[in-house]
Amino acid sequence: MDTNVIVTKKFNYITFVLMALGAIGLVYGFLTDTHRTWANLLLNNYYFLSLALGAAFFFSLQYITQSGWSAMFRRIPEALMAYIPYAAVIMLVMFFGLHDIYHWSHPDLVAGDELLAHKAPYLNVPFFMIRIVIFFAAWILLTRYLRKLSLQEDSLGGIEMFEKMEFWSKVFIFVLALTFSMASFDWIMSIDAHWFSTIFAFKNFGAAFYHGTSLVALIAIVLHKKGYFKDMNEYHLLDFSRYMFGLSIIWGYLYFAQFALIWFGNIPEETIYYAKRWDNGWKIFFYLNFAINWFIPFIVLLPQKFDKNINIVYGICILLLIGLYADIYEQVMPDFLKSPSIGIIEIGVFAGLAGLFLFAFGRALAKAPLIAKNHPYLEESMHHHLH
Repeated sequence: MDTNVIVTKKFNYITFVLMALGAIGLVYGFLTDTHRTWANLLLNNYYFLSLALGAAFFFSLQYITQSGWSAMFRRIPEALMAYIPYAAVIMLVMFFGLHDIYHWSHPDLVAGDELLAHKAPYLNVPFFMIRIVIFFAAWILLTRYLRKLSLQEDSLGGIEMFEKMEFWSKVFIFVLALTFSMASFDWIMSIDAHWFSTIFAFKNFGAAFYHGTSLVALIAIVLHKKGYFKDMNEYHLLDFSRYMFGLSIIWGYLYFAQFALIWFGNIPEETIYYAKRWDNGWKIFFYLNFAINWFIPFIVLLPQKFDKNINIVYGICILLLIGLYADIYEQVMPDFLKSPSIGIIEIGVFAGLAGLFLFAFGRALAKAPLIAKNHPYLEESMHHHLH
């Protein structure tokens, strides 16, 4: 039961090759198109950070709700949190690319723009970097403390550590809701500082939770197929599926609500966002996002029979990871590309950060027993059955 996951040399080699491809992609990008390269670095770091923080939210929610079914899988979101410090370094490096991404970072442009001048007390480079430090300091300190408590629970047992985990999970969720909302405003929405949406942060926070949960489910299935999680059964799959099904509805509602309110309001300062994403081939992403992130998961996961089918759930999880990338790509890249394009820069940067993400996850997962043996609900999780 307390077996550690063995990270193979092959897995490590794959991560190193991916990171090497990323380095090549970055070098090529900075030599050919710096604006596009910085935009891709932001896009992909935000993508993998969203998955890590979404998994952390899922982890904390299990403690707050005192869920028994998921106790067996908690090491997965714990390990996914390990990417957050790496994401912090990349975001700090983004300092050198601010002028390529954010027009509010140019004092001469701000001086000639009344709206940007009005927002300058908040949208300025020093305060922007300070907020990055504050956000990541909060996320890293709290996730590491939760990890520490989790490992202590392994050795000490008892209800005291569980109660501490429950309390600090509440703290983390409160802090995460506030800071991730602000981070979404800062990093993504302020790419076009003239545009705003009151739903934007809520939509991106929901997407992180939705897709982070799907990644936890995907990893659980992969490990089960490799001989770990021998007690995983169709009812665990059903619970993962219910999460994804419910969150698909929330995501679909928020995605369409933002569009509908702006479209029917017909205020030029707001509609410019969708006008830019309606021509030159970008409209396909509007329909693609609806199909991948809402329609297909909703229809496929509606019957319980499919929810308990490991291969169907596995396929939906992979589809949703593609869906999150498509969602963020639509948010970021229309400000840097005339039409959608996937080239060496996109492939290279994604490969590099995917390798870094997998490397961080693999190291963290291998450092502790895969199943937390002293969790008070572990037996319930291992014998999970719904009537």
